[in-house]
Amino acid sequence: MDVLVTGGAGTIGTAITDQLGDREDYEFTSLDVTEHPDDHVDSVVADATDGAVVRDQVAEADAVVHLARVHMDDGGPNDRTMARSDEHLANLRLHATAYEAAVEAGLDTFVYASSNHAVGMYEVEAAPDVYYGSDLEVDHRVQPRPDSMYGVEKVYGEGLGRLAAETSDLSVYALRICAVRDPEYDHPYGDAQRGVDEGRFALDSAAYDEQVARMHCMWQSRRDIAHMVERCLADDSVDFDVFYGVSDNSDRWFDIDHARDVLGYDPRDAADEWDAPPS
Repeated sequence: MDVLVTGGAGTIGTAITDQLGDREDYEFTSLDVTEHPDDHVDSVVADATDGAVVRDQVAEADAVVHLARVHMDDGGPNDRTMARSDEHLANLRLHATAYEAAVEAGLDTFVYASSNHAVGMYEVEAAPDVYYGSDLEVDHRVQPRPDSMYGVEKVYGEGLGRLAAETSDLSVYALRICAVRDPEYDHPYGDAQRGVDEGRFALDSAAYDEQVARMHCMWQSRRDIAHMVERCLADDSVDFDVFYGVSDNSDRWFDIDHARDVLGYDPRDAADEWDAPPS
């Protein structure tokens, strides 16, 4: 299967190719403004906002894993203000172009990198208590509750996916990804350690402890996100559906039973296995 990964040189794209790149079943092409670090991955260095480039690359693929987006300086997950920006509008166009190209090419499979921030107000409303054990459960049936313009963008992408799935033969898998990190921070202490490394708080601070507690709920390991994507690529049962990208953490509030039942998602990692950062 020829798989186009838009934004493939980033954190999640490299997690996918690190874990699946040597599988004989897949040939990966990365479309990104940065060259992919793996020589075994076909790297197309181009801007995913260029519709002609996207259409050309999608036409050569059997499936798309759509990760690409334009960075927004404002409107991120911690920003509750409602304000359009050129970057936000560029992302809306980018996602629409990717879906349109997949439908025009007659593809079967489209994996969309949505986000937990599409339903992020459930966390905002319950934090920080939810990080320390809660009865809250958020599954694929809940109403979207975006926590930011970033979350709104992700809900828009899910809406496009449903429209595409219901008006064509494209199967769309919307993954509400929680917390996947680069290899250096690929563990449930990762955000806390990064905060210390960047000088935002001290190792023995309350802020550090809260980040540890949150990541013990939210972490999805690099091999688990790659496994989830692989299960989407192998599936032939879904028209459109939503799944949560999170490892088997006992304190998570996001449901993974739906992904287990539909996709056969079987995460290998759990934050509970860690009681300290790697030495």
